[in-house]
Amino acid sequence: MEFIDQLVAMMPMVLFYSAPLIFTAIGGVFSERSGVVNIGLEGLMVIGAFSGIVFNIFFADTLGAATPWLSLVAGAIAAGIFSIMHAVAAVSFRANQVVSGVAINMMAVGLGVFLTREIFGRGQTDSITQPFYTETIPFLSEIPIIGDMFFNGVYITSYIAIGVAVLAWFVLYKTTFGLRLRAVGEHPMAADTNGINVTKMRYIAVILSGLLAGLGGATYALTISLSFAGSTISGQGFMSLAAVIFGKWHPLGALGAAVFFGFAQALSVVGNNFDFLSEVPSVYLVILPYVLTVLALAGFIGRAEAPKANGEPYIKGSR
Repeated sequence: MEFIDQLVAMMPMVLFYSAPLIFTAIGGVFSERSGVVNIGLEGLMVIGAFSGIVFNIFFADTLGAATPWLSLVAGAIAAGIFSIMHAVAAVSFRANQVVSGVAINMMAVGLGVFLTREIFGRGQTDSITQPFYTETIPFLSEIPIIGDMFFNGVYITSYIAIGVAVLAWFVLYKTTFGLRLRAVGEHPMAADTNGINVTKMRYIAVILSGLLAGLGGATYALTISLSFAGSTISGQGFMSLAAVIFGKWHPLGALGAAVFFGFAQALSVVGNNFDFLSEVPSVYLVILPYVLTVLALAGFIGRAEAPKANGEPYIKGSR
């Protein structure tokens, strides 16, 4: 019974560690479903985290309680704009998409650290005064066990992330836009022949991935770190990429994989509270999320086939 109590107490933490990964993974699904590999999710999260924190610090006194919500928007927009560089390189210039994504990661961290030092005079920002706070959902929180697990002391951003994943599934599989996006990622020449603008669809998908990754980065910063430094985002973007692959490039699969990685992150924080893990050195729990990420990316957990044109630049008229 004690184990169940500990697991129930841990679930709200699982949800708020999962939310940034869910947002970013869904962004990765959009990009890769269109045929553009986005290794730069980590860097886009960095830009989102930096922009969200800086916006929050400078506008907290003016905007009051609306500050954290508008900070999320600021983080998403900043990363969306930053992602245009990847779209230009990968789609218009047909550059190697992996190299472009790595460049995005390097530029984002360098830019974030540089601007932090320029604005705040040191390598870390001030802590924000208008973060998100945990909330208890009336009535639902009173349900035995389930209420304490999912509706007591949770962040609203966790529910928004789950809602975004469901919405992404609907958009990709139940709308004309989603059909066109998937067609561009599977067979761009056939899509082009049927009047679909491949370049336009891929640009939209990459920018969407930037917006969602920025939202993920801002969510992490505004709920977990509460400030920004060069190490604020440390592997979450790669975990999200692993969730895309582990989830078989499907929004709901990515949602489940992101929650799995969120569980691993939460376990690395509170794992020693469980009796059967109390003797495990804490360093092993800390590295657990990253080990699982490597295994997922290596294909050891649920091998999956990517969209057929994923990573392949499209040249009009080519096969």
